[in-house]
Amino acid sequence: MELTVGAVLEGKVKSITNFGAFVALPDNKTGMVHISEVANAYVSDIRQHLTEGQDVKVMVIGCENGKINLSIKRLEPKPQRENTGAPRREGSAFRPNNGPRRDNNNFQKDKDEDQPQNQGGFRQNRNFGQNRPQRAPMQPAAPKTADQLFEEKLKAFMSESDSKLSSMRADHRTKSRRR
Repeated sequence: MELTVGAVLEGKVKSITNFGAFVALPDNKTGMVHISEVANAYVSDIRQHLTEGQDVKVMVIGCENGKINLSIKRLEPKPQRENTGAPRREGSAFRPNNGPRRDNNNFQKDKDEDQPQNQGGFRQNRNFGQNRPQRAPMQPAAPKTADQLFEEKLKAFMSESDSKLSSMRADHRTKSRRR
């Protein structure tokens, strides 16, 4: 049986390590489920989720160099995020339009309108970025002409040549002193 990425197989957990579980697959093949692929939630101890000898349904997520990478969590439905009713975070503020804070469904004004506070207690500037001068978008540099390219190459050659000549002169002076 040829294993392909995305194939769903039945297997049996052979052994468990701190980093994952080895699963016996059909045709005497073995694959590994990494600890990060066991569940949709954070897994600190894989033994809380799997036991040796347990039958599991796995998905093939990779086959490289004879190693078969498996996942259990990709077959589980993704958990829905809970809607806490809190306003979505927009820009640098925790409140929509930097308006009054919500506390137990009651609107409250900031203690000091001149110094608004976010939940962490740091001051926020409501006018952040509004007084900055707008930069014009950068235009791409114009293509260089043949004369400009030649001048750059000539300048590079001359500076390289000068450095070689100065090092040769320094060597010549030290050799002439030895004689």
